[in-house]
Amino acid sequence: MDLDFTADEVAFREEVRTWLAENVPRDERPDGGKALREWELAWQRHQYDAGWAGVAWPKEYGGRGLSLLELLIWYEEYARADAPQVAVTFVGLNHGGPTLIARASEEQKGYHLPKILRGDVAWCQGFSEPGSGSDLASLQTRADIDGDHLVVSGQKIWTSFADLADWQELLVRTNREVPKHKGITWVICDMHSLGIEVRPIRGITGGEAHFCEVFYDEVRIPISNVVGEINDGWSVAMSTLSFERGTAFMAHQMEMAKTVESLIDLARERTGPDGRRPAIADDELARRLATARAEVSALRAMTYAGISRAARSSQPGPEGSMLRLFSSELSQRIGRLALDILGDTARYEGEGVGRWPAAYLGSFQATIAAGTRDIQRNIIGERVLGLPR
Repeated sequence: MDLDFTADEVAFREEVRTWLAENVPRDERPDGGKALREWELAWQRHQYDAGWAGVAWPKEYGGRGLSLLELLIWYEEYARADAPQVAVTFVGLNHGGPTLIARASEEQKGYHLPKILRGDVAWCQGFSEPGSGSDLASLQTRADIDGDHLVVSGQKIWTSFADLADWQELLVRTNREVPKHKGITWVICDMHSLGIEVRPIRGITGGEAHFCEVFYDEVRIPISNVVGEINDGWSVAMSTLSFERGTAFMAHQMEMAKTVESLIDLARERTGPDGRRPAIADDELARRLATARAEVSALRAMTYAGISRAARSSQPGPEGSMLRLFSSELSQRIGRLALDILGDTARYEGEGVGRWPAAYLGSFQATIAAGTRDIQRNIIGERVLGLPR
């Protein structure tokens, strides 16, 4: 892998940096609810109008058709510019949309992809169930075929922003007589359909709830909304999870480097454990800060290696689980380090210094969401290292 940037890539970075410096929104981002949805969709629409939406998406669907390396440059500069992290638009942009690009029909792509990029709609994910999390293939939400429709009944959980979404990437069981992996279908669900009930779940950090549970009571979904083939949804879901564990979290990985530098600045300002010197003068805290800086550099190198591999394939491979595992555990170590630097002054107060306790509490989900750390290790062992099950 060549780690040197070409003249065109350097020029692209400068173009990105200039545009972001002039266009990143500086008004306060809402905490949640419909206000957050409208704010994010407006920011997405602004990027689209300026030609910056879907950097690596095909041009025929509204993207720029650039390389994954240029996408990585975009994310690096996005983090450097302190641009807003996406929440409501995350699923559509980062794994719903890419899954459609890889697996959907031309009719499905032509209808849904431009709407996602233009900021017309928001998507959510309907994968996990109360009894089917890490063992996703055990899902029980059923879909019976009735003419040209699927009739769906069941429940999903941990569906982020389901109450604000227009569409959902939904996994359902369409055949209960075959092995569990072979009876699943990936379908596009209209969240405004009759028979859908959404109940928000309040998280540990309080504030606006973004997790939801979703109930389906004989919801009718056109068979034309099936992506791939009926009963072949597991292979489509693997495409989704490859994006979710690989390229989808590039922005978060780039953000970590900036977070560590912010912690170093905080350690210079805050009094350390001895009550006299700055926290950064404490040998143990200084060691952990240096380790965190080294680890985010290692994560960046792993990301570049992953981009190099993905450039030779139509979608990320199982190596994305290495990125997902390392970055999720690193985010927890960084959150814990922030609290240790703050010491007795740590208080959850929203913005400013108060964001560090919230970040720590929020980091607990990192090693659970998108497959637990144990699932990621199994994938790495079996599909990357070739170890026996």
